[in-house]
Amino acid sequence: MASDGAAATPAKVTPKKANLLDPHSIKHLLDETISDVVKSKGYTEDTRLGNLKLGIGAAVIAVALLAQFYPKKFPQNREFLLGCIALYVVLNVVLLILSYTKEKDAILFTHPPMGSFNSTGLIISSKLPRFSDMYTLTIASADPQSISANKPVHFTKSVTKWFTKEGVLVEGLFWKDVEKLIDDYNSERKSK
Repeated sequence: MASDGAAATPAKVTPKKANLLDPHSIKHLLDETISDVVKSKGYTEDTRLGNLKLGIGAAVIAVALLAQFYPKKFPQNREFLLGCIALYVVLNVVLLILSYTKEKDAILFTHPPMGSFNSTGLIISSKLPRFSDMYTLTIASADPQSISANKPVHFTKSVTKWFTKEGVLVEGLFWKDVEKLIDDYNSERKSK
């Protein structure tokens, strides 16, 4: 049983690589890695907003399908079609408002860690402006009005610090920077 050599060797981790000429590829890779770091610190993802948006999107699709396949033909179903069109527009506006007011630049919403005295999770957001190498990561409270909420913390650094010339992410450096920012957010709470 132990003679199988494959079981004794550790699994090789493939390095994360991005196209350095594509800022969207760089941001996507950094955002994925941030999600891994935050989850490794004991936070679990809060998917309520995403589920709400999926539900509204499904309702939009249902309204469109209902309007398309309604048994009566056009002149007889005019009022019904107008109602479907109005409902379609209203639901899409609700989705747009949710994106602009709640989601903004957020890449991850979390619940508080298990066993924590904190009653609010985190909102992790990032920005990588067009034609810039400066990446901004912000950690804020999911409920800024809560008594356990803390002031947002952020850093802005060049992405060239975390990538090799070949586009391979130096995860150790990036993990340290993200963990330090999370620790700064949590230590700010203790100093209140």
